[in-house]
Amino acid sequence: MAVSRSEKLSRLLKGLSTTTPDIEGAAVIDNDGLMIASALQQDSNDDSVAAMSAALLGLSERIVSELQRGSFEMVMIRGDAGFVILTRSGPEAVLAALASESAKLGLIFLDVSRAAKEIARLLG
Repeated sequence: MAVSRSEKLSRLLKGLSTTTPDIEGAAVIDNDGLMIASALQQDSNDDSVAAMSAALLGLSERIVSELQRGSFEMVMIRGDAGFVILTRSGPEAVLAALASESAKLGLIFLDVSRAAKEIARLLG
C-alpha cells in the first residue's frame, strides 16, 4: 500500500520531535497560511498557528530583502517557556518547530534544517 505525501510529512514531523527531545512539536504550513501537516500539542489552534506563521515568514523574508541580508533562512522567536523556529521548506511551505526553553539551539537548528530539506523534497 502506497503511503500518501501527507502521511510521510506527519511521520517526518513526529520523528523530528522523537529524535530531538528538545523539539516539542512541529508543523508544515503552506505560503497561504494553511496547515499541510501538524504534530503540535492537542490544545493548539492549527488554523491560527498556520496563518500567523505564514504572515511572520512573509514579513521576515521582506525584512531580509529590504535590509539586503541575502536569502531568508530562519526566524526564531524566544518566549520565557521556549522557542518557535520558522524556516523555509522549499518555495511553497514553511516548517515551524517548537523547542523547549533549555534547548541546545545548535542541534535544533541542524535538525530543523535537515527536516526542512526533506520536506521540500517531499513537496517538490
